Amino acid sequence: MSVTAPLGFRAAGVAAGLKESGQPDVAVVLNDGPSRAAAAVFTGNRIQAAPVTWTRQVVSGGRVRAVVLNSGGANACTGAPGFQDTHATAERLAAAIDDSAGEIAVCSTGLIGERLPMDKLLTGVDAAAAAVSRAGGLFAADAIRTTDTVVKIAFRHGASTTVQPDPSTSASARNKSDISGMPGFAGGVYAIGGMAKGAGMIAPALATMLCVLTTDADLPSADLDVALRSAVAESFDRLDTDGCMSTNDTVLLMASGATGVRPDLGEFTVTLTEVCADLARQLQRDAEGAQKMITIEVIGAASETDAVTVGRAVARSNLVKCAIGGEDPNWGRILSAVGTTDAVFEPDRLNVAVNGVWVCRHGAAGDERAKVDLTPKDVTITVDLSAGPQTAVILTTDLTAAYVHENSAYST
Repeated sequence: MSVTAPLGFRAAGVAAGLKESGQPDVAVVLNDGPSRAAAAVFTGNRIQAAPVTWTRQVVSGGRVRAVVLNSGGANACTGAPGFQDTHATAERLAAAIDDSAGEIAVCSTGLIGERLPMDKLLTGVDAAAAAVSRAGGLFAADAIRTTDTVVKIAFRHGASTTVQPDPSTSASARNKSDISGMPGFAGGVYAIGGMAKGAGMIAPALATMLCVLTTDADLPSADLDVALRSAVAESFDRLDTDGCMSTNDTVLLMASGATGVRPDLGEFTVTLTEVCADLARQLQRDAEGAQKMITIEVIGAASETDAVTVGRAVARSNLVKCAIGGEDPNWGRILSAVGTTDAVFEPDRLNVAVNGVWVCRHGAAGDERAKVDLTPKDVTITVDLSAGPQTAVILTTDLTAAYVHENSAYST
């Protein structure tokens, strides 16, 4: 259940030799339409890889026919030659599918500062284009991995009471009742599928990642943009494992319109957010070297912005992360992180719970910290600001020696 679960999409993943391991490293996701509507969001880093610059230009037109992705090299900080390599990659896929390079998105991930081996990459593009199929979603998800230990895929279906079939869409496609084993896709039902990669350098905006989302709903690019930005803000932008922002982050949403279903935008956004949140959780659970999956719940905030700010401050505290890694419910470190923010609160009204035990009440010691069980993999920190009705959830992980090792040896 990945990017090929929705009607109108084919995908493939192949090994082109970009990775020394010989593992798959080039993926293609192809939109067979009839619609080519698309939207995307990108890294907030001021230093942006050539594929990001290229794909921004492509998506600005609101149409994407296909995306080619490679692991094994970021093509970032490679100057004008790197941008030419991205252009050549788009041209190669465009030629293979007899289309325009102006509607081909490109994504790359891997080590920064090195040119891609274009002979291998272009051969891989040809091979992936020739191999695309409805069964290729999992292979594509595998090909975009770097230090990820598992593939990350997600799927949801939604229903709409408003059906506006495109005349060019065949009746057989609109009424297909068995898509990847999921019955009931006739009428007003549509699908959203997704794949993502990311294990390190995870911080907004976005979580360091590549993500491709597909849907067979029929929505214009402007609506897709609204839905995607909302979904990303509630999911990937709330994942912050190490405070490090990448140069290559891209989340691309493509709509084939193959069902002819035009759902309510609000309902579609909810379903899309569920897919993104699912993928964000998978990114968290596969974060480099992590042993603990930490959920930071901020409640009682005067504003959502305050809640996010406080949650992120706690998530980025190395002292808090080390404490949780060492299974020490050191709530003083949590309070110290909260105190670095400009959020509205009174220090003597702060409350903190760790795995349900309120170890801090009214800014002072609460229940005995020995009651906290930190042996489980999942840890929840609750911060009550006692300042208002707003809430937010931030995801992070602990800090381990394995994380240090992974990132000290990455370039080798």
